[in-house]
Amino acid sequence: MMVSKQLVLTYIYLLVYILLSSGVILYNKWVLSPKYFNFPLPITLTMIHMGFSGLVAFLLIRVFKVVSPVKMTFEIYVTCVIPISAFFASSLWFGNTAYLFISVAFIQMLKALMPVATFVMAVICGTDKLRCDVFLNMLLVSVGVVVSSYGEIHFNIVGTVYQVTGIFAEALRLVLTQVLLQKKGLTLNPITSLYYIAPCSFVFLFVPWYLLEKPEMEVSQIQFNFWIFFSNALCALALNFSIFLVIGRTGAVTIRVAGVLKDWILIALSTLIFPESTITTLNITGYAIALCGVVMYNYLKIKDVRAAQLPVDSVTDRIAKELMMEKKSSDLYVPDDIAKNSGGKGTRNGSPDSIVDEEAPFIPSSRVSHFGRSPLSSYSA
Repeated sequence: MMVSKQLVLTYIYLLVYILLSSGVILYNKWVLSPKYFNFPLPITLTMIHMGFSGLVAFLLIRVFKVVSPVKMTFEIYVTCVIPISAFFASSLWFGNTAYLFISVAFIQMLKALMPVATFVMAVICGTDKLRCDVFLNMLLVSVGVVVSSYGEIHFNIVGTVYQVTGIFAEALRLVLTQVLLQKKGLTLNPITSLYYIAPCSFVFLFVPWYLLEKPEMEVSQIQFNFWIFFSNALCALALNFSIFLVIGRTGAVTIRVAGVLKDWILIALSTLIFPESTITTLNITGYAIALCGVVMYNYLKIKDVRAAQLPVDSVTDRIAKELMMEKKSSDLYVPDDIAKNSGGKGTRNGSPDSIVDEEAPFIPSSRVSHFGRSPLSSYSA
């Protein structure tokens, strides 16, 4: 009975994640679109998200003491947090700006390029190697996105460039997070991530906001509804926490399946809510081709992680079996004083377990990665 309750709770978390993820994207589109709420200031909206998230994270860590802050030095902040925050702010800026030019459905189709961008950046940064099988998958994804773009009725080159640029900025942020933070041995949960990165991203966004959107806000009459922006920022923050809960209760495969299901639901909902989001047969065909490449890419990555763990098990099992066979074949009693005189080598108290533990190689946690969505990416388009 206890297992069934946990299973039900896991499915509830997945459902909440799918609803919040779809809701935040549709909400952002509705707020930014000139045809609806008419707040065509994506940098301002993103800064509201960052300011609200940073404030909540500060209250949870410093005031209510819900989470303890990590050991953050000035060196780590300058060399790690600031570069990551810069690319994070860029990905949010470009991704949210794409809402002004292209439909939600087409944005989701373009997001299929995310594995391609991540793989390219990982190869450039030296965290991954160029492999033929992965390259063919990336080629399949790219062909699918090209076919889907060709079938887009309301294709807009400006919006497409914004979205693709945002995807590559997010990919570089993910790679930098792995290279910089993991090498420093620093792990951040969603709350501590927002505590350190959200204020820094806010500062980075202030420069383009001051140059691009502040003059427009002074000239045009932009409506500002407190409850609209408060609920929008609250939904984005709730999505961030739901991703954390889903990652903690499910595996990489489940998260990826939920992500694919969410994309299809979002595409269908966007066509119902926003009539301009017209989908053609060529759109669906291209997106299906791209998804096949994404699924194969995820399969290869999970297979690599399992393969990296298998040699460890095989080595330890082989050593254990050899020791057990040696013990059975000799059937000799070795006194403790002789074992001690031998320098502690061999068995300890006649048990082979100590050798298995000492000889088993250590796998750093950075090699075992999950394929869930990055918590911070919940604020992007």
